[in-house]
Amino acid sequence: MKKFRKVLDGLTTSSPGGTIGSPSCGSAAGTPTAAPTPKEIDVQETLVSENFQLCKTVRHGFAYQPTALAFDPVQKILAIGSRSGGVRILGRPGVDCYCQHESGAAVLQLQFLINEGALVTACADDTLHLWNLRQRRPAVLHSLKFNRERITFCHLPFQSKWLYVGTERGNTHIVNIESFILSGYVIMWNKAIELSTKTHPGPVVHLSDSPKDEGKLLIGFESGTIVQWDLRAKKADFRIYYDEAIHSVSWHHEGKQFMCSHSDGSLTLWNLRNTTKPFQVTFPHGKIQKDGRKESCKPILKVEYKTSRSSEPFVIFSGGLSYDKAGRRPALTIMHGKAITVLEMDYPIVEFMVLCETPYINEVQEPYAVVVLLEKDLIVVDLTQSNFPVFENPYPMDVHESPVTCTAYFADCPPDIIPILYSIGAKHKKTGYSQKEWPVSGGTWTLGSHTYPEIIITGHADGSVKFWDASAITLQMLYKLKTSKVFEKPKPGEGRAAELVEEDPFAVQMVSWCPQSRIFCVVGISAHIILYRFSKYDANTQIVALEVRLQCESEDVITPSENENNPCFSEPGSHSPQPHHQYPVSPGSRTPESGKDSIPCLKVKERVVRVPPGYQSDLVIQLLWVDGEPPQQITSLDINSAYGLLAFGNCNGLAVVDYLQKTVLLCMSTLDLYGATDPYQRLTRSPRRNRQSTSEFCMRGLSNFYSDSKKRIRTSYQSLTELTDNQQSVDMERSKSPTSVCVCSVDSPVPVHYPTSLHNDPRVLPEPVASLRASHCSPVFYLLDNVKGPGRKLSLPTDLKTDLDHVNGHCTSPTSQPCSAGKPRIPMGPEGPRLTRRGPGRPPFRKAQSAACMEISLPVSHTEESRENSFSRSRSSSVSSIDRDTKEAVTTLQFGESYGRKSDAFPTPCLWVGTSLGVVLLIPMSIPNDQEERMEEPVTIGPSGAVQMLKGSVLRFGFLDCMGALIQSPYEVWRDTNAPEDPDRPRKRKLVHFSPSSSQEACGEGHLAVVCSERQAKVFLMPSQSCLFVHNITESSFVLRADVVSVCNSVCLACFCANGHVMTLSLPSLRPLMDVNYLPLTDMRIARTFCFTNGGQALYLSSPTEIQRITYSQEMCDNLQEMLGELFTPIETPEAQNRGFLKGFFGGNAHTFDREELFGEAAAGKASRSLAQHIPGQGGVEGMKVAASGAVGELARARIALDERGQRLGELEERTALMMTSAETFSKHAHELMLKCKDKKWYQF
Repeated sequence: MKKFRKVLDGLTTSSPGGTIGSPSCGSAAGTPTAAPTPKEIDVQETLVSENFQLCKTVRHGFAYQPTALAFDPVQKILAIGSRSGGVRILGRPGVDCYCQHESGAAVLQLQFLINEGALVTACADDTLHLWNLRQRRPAVLHSLKFNRERITFCHLPFQSKWLYVGTERGNTHIVNIESFILSGYVIMWNKAIELSTKTHPGPVVHLSDSPKDEGKLLIGFESGTIVQWDLRAKKADFRIYYDEAIHSVSWHHEGKQFMCSHSDGSLTLWNLRNTTKPFQVTFPHGKIQKDGRKESCKPILKVEYKTSRSSEPFVIFSGGLSYDKAGRRPALTIMHGKAITVLEMDYPIVEFMVLCETPYINEVQEPYAVVVLLEKDLIVVDLTQSNFPVFENPYPMDVHESPVTCTAYFADCPPDIIPILYSIGAKHKKTGYSQKEWPVSGGTWTLGSHTYPEIIITGHADGSVKFWDASAITLQMLYKLKTSKVFEKPKPGEGRAAELVEEDPFAVQMVSWCPQSRIFCVVGISAHIILYRFSKYDANTQIVALEVRLQCESEDVITPSENENNPCFSEPGSHSPQPHHQYPVSPGSRTPESGKDSIPCLKVKERVVRVPPGYQSDLVIQLLWVDGEPPQQITSLDINSAYGLLAFGNCNGLAVVDYLQKTVLLCMSTLDLYGATDPYQRLTRSPRRNRQSTSEFCMRGLSNFYSDSKKRIRTSYQSLTELTDNQQSVDMERSKSPTSVCVCSVDSPVPVHYPTSLHNDPRVLPEPVASLRASHCSPVFYLLDNVKGPGRKLSLPTDLKTDLDHVNGHCTSPTSQPCSAGKPRIPMGPEGPRLTRRGPGRPPFRKAQSAACMEISLPVSHTEESRENSFSRSRSSSVSSIDRDTKEAVTTLQFGESYGRKSDAFPTPCLWVGTSLGVVLLIPMSIPNDQEERMEEPVTIGPSGAVQMLKGSVLRFGFLDCMGALIQSPYEVWRDTNAPEDPDRPRKRKLVHFSPSSSQEACGEGHLAVVCSERQAKVFLMPSQSCLFVHNITESSFVLRADVVSVCNSVCLACFCANGHVMTLSLPSLRPLMDVNYLPLTDMRIARTFCFTNGGQALYLSSPTEIQRITYSQEMCDNLQEMLGELFTPIETPEAQNRGFLKGFFGGNAHTFDREELFGEAAAGKASRSLAQHIPGQGGVEGMKVAASGAVGELARARIALDERGQRLGELEERTALMMTSAETFSKHAHELMLKCKDKKWYQF
């Protein structure tokens, strides 16, 4: 608990422990003393370092690059191994556990200790690991590292503690599972084969014990050699030499036959009575050609031979298709009697496994399902029905159905939103699934007490958006939205737009969602924004489209005389003058021949379309091509339902749209937003003023020309971030162009000039200038890059499909390279020369990133590893001047109730704007309050000139009241616009406002504004704009993601840096509370998808197919054990069937085989120490990593130990009671027998 006081006098204040950047240029009108300022702020900060701890919670999605599969038929849990060393263990919905080998080596094979709560993994680094699954967080108990041989195959017989391990050299070793020590018993390859054999048999590809006799071990070598080894006699019973390589072997349950799959696409059936030749040879997919030969087939990689009491045996295999059928998809073949069913798969088959009723290999197997592990999916086929339907997968395995391009995370949502989304999404679910329950039903999971509604939103490369229910650490898809339905399908060769949008033109770049009003916004890679409203009713609607010209010039210096003689032309007459077709004119001149470029990248459907219940498109905003240059991608977005406004920006400027009136209110370059308080103090000349008053005039643009970069005065970047409070700004000549803008009517070509120097008074603006307002924007960090340059293609860099394509290994500052922009066409012939923007040393393709507006370049000499892991970036230290050819991008936007000027006595609607140069702008707005006036009267906007400076690009805004509580953005209560009208209850807009002064009478008026950039965090007091606290977050790296979040009934600032550090800072004092080096090497995917949310949670895309959720709250770490599912549940092992007298007598002596007698140290001796090294594991105590330290952790461990001890005592008590009952029954029967025989004579027996 920390208490601090801050006395404010309206002047510059200093922050404890650091240099304070003063509140730079404020409003020109009014002084700090004119507004009522609180004399004293008293905030009780409750957060301390002990409230924070970082740990992983759960991983969702499909295991990336899977390699192995295993199933426990008694516990009914499934394990999947991956190439990165991860293991996913799945049970019933809610039971989902992720384990990671520290070595990161690929998992080759998995073996469950059936019904023992343990798992053996064999990895590519030739190490065996034993995992304890009797705890919620599995841990390694033992490891065994082979030094001289490579592991190729493992086999663990049911109810055995001896593991057979085959190696690449052809040897077979035996490992004791309990001690994880090698036995001295070894089957050498040269002993297994005949001495006369001159060639090596190859690696061991199969090991299995005979169902007829456990003392017989069947060994399959890759070359085609099969040996049955008698473990007791230590010799071979028989040897088979076959011409084709072997891939797998499967026994018949009686132990008299086995089947092999081969590399030529054949299946061979062998009978133990005659092993000289196969009993049967079949080519399931090999047809006989005209010349009598079989057509060549692909290898059959695996076969399983399973018997059934009620029907013919099942033969199930993967592969074996003929080579000549090109383009045929991977298939799983099911042979049942004479029927052959081929199930084609969407992806290559990695592994499959048949699920059977019994764990005993010498009983009739009774298969009921087959699990098929594909490269990018997991399916389970129902074998009990003749049409072999698939089970509906309860796990979120389709996160990557289309590559994920952006994520958003919302905790503590309105409780009614999840059922509504689920009910709408359930109507569109696929049908045809098996009616039986999902067979992987092991483990237990209960809904914990610390749950609240959570929603995750994922945007995808195909333009789809998925809403997921993430409550209680589970993930279930609620609703899917396809944004591509708004547009016509692009046809190849249809104009320049279609030519440049070949792949993924609808890819989602950013999303913004207001759960309260259910307004949803999607930003696409083709520079478009779609606004959706939610409705429970279907409707026929015509999509309204707005087209915006947001391009700025940066290279040509235009003098006032040139500007006066070069008026702006009006839009072509073909453009409709309706309100929803407004075209703010770009600053550059437009010649008639350039009109063909005024097109969007995509074409919106013009016809009336029928939309189903759910999210229905209300408005589409598209940026246009200008002078042959494609529109720059949108870098920031915010929407506010209470104001009815939407704001967005890119590296050219800012635009604000009134989505209620379907009009563009503001469209101007970033420079023009400064007005008279430009911190760079441009040299200006008064332009000719030419006003015409007409009600039909509308604001077309407020942007002016940049000057040539060579004309700028060199000034250090650092000096720009340290402006003093007396508004002494650095004199900089940013532009010599006139500060006039051109406003044109649709019907009139006569230009109307307005000055950009508005003197901070919105009344100076003409009436047609409408104002702006938007709803809460979700914390989204999007992944899409903008490849700039003439003739670039607006396609999604599908690294998200293959790790972001490994492009852009190095991130550079937005000030290091420019964003390309539209360029005025030089008056010459259409085929005349054009200026290129690319210098001699500049690569033709450059990529711009949103939140930090990062420019990323990739040297050709870099390796793929360096592209993946390097994340260096030059920032202000290397930018010693502003003479670079750069633009100031809008990097973040936030609507809210604030004080636009220092003299304001009451909060008003404002738009906070953050730029890539660390500048914070405050734009006040005037919005009509009455509902009817709001739909008719214009909204007015006037940049106030309030400017603050930070180091690095501005990333996030947050607002607190003077008591330190978080102020939410105002919103409109959701109402269904398609619902039937009720004359008694007319629909009206219900607005919910959170005024900064509503709960702080004692503190007076005002609020705190939190601003976080790539390098700094600052807290300002409004309306005086005094900087109370400043904290330099990082000097060597930069912040990728920052959010103001609520944790433990308080508020903090959470940051994720490019060097992998996760940090939290207290608010408002900005004290460091936590700093954890979470990721040693930050790859691009994590950096771009990381997002925080309330409740101390965060997530990121750990692989192209998986979402990793983490928590930085100590409270959640402590409660995590209750939230996770139990993998192991005590289940009685099913008893083996009674074999009968004759089968037991003539069927061999399988049950008399004692492996301990053969493989134990007493009989076999010790193995060579140099062969393998035993490594003790860390496992044993549950939750060791979760509750790492502190009294709470100790209590948690003690509680877990007591629970385990109590469980064992309970089992012991049950067994004791069972023995007592059995003893009483025996005593009773003995007494009855004694009474019966007591009076009998000896001859009566």
